[in-house]
Amino acid sequence: MFRSGQFVASQIESVSDEQIQPNGVDLTLGDVLEQTEPGRVGVDGKTVGAREPVDADADVFDLDRGGYILQYAETISVPEDHVGFLYPRSTLMRNSCMLNTAVWDAGYEGRGEGLLQVHHPIRLERGARVAQLVLAEASHDDVYDGTYQGERTDR
Repeated sequence: MFRSGQFVASQIESVSDEQIQPNGVDLTLGDVLEQTEPGRVGVDGKTVGAREPVDADADVFDLDRGGYILQYAETISVPEDHVGFLYPRSTLMRNSCMLNTAVWDAGYEGRGEGLLQVHHPIRLERGARVAQLVLAEASHDDVYDGTYQGERTDR
């Protein structure tokens, strides 16, 4: 069963009333990065390629066609008996952009990120709502304890 937006909001630090939706919570844009060097995904491990901020001091990002890493501003805590799914807000799709995300496992804590595919230039403002997090109850044996646990937090 998917949880209410109010429940999801209780798992996120610093959420405004405007971000709470009936079935989830909108996440906002923190930073925009471009990958500058290759990464690696192998059977014996992984490496994330080097990245650079598009414009670290900007509050507005004018993005040309290409791929960008969006870092969300909010810190998420997925409860142990849940799984998180992140979806793009429809306005991104209506502007020829797609946000690719992955499953957020039970026990994950951090400030995640997604891959924005820009098919037509777009202007994004820091703090704009770009994705919606939903949580569903889930049965499983373990919780997340991987490489990205606590990413971009003080934990």
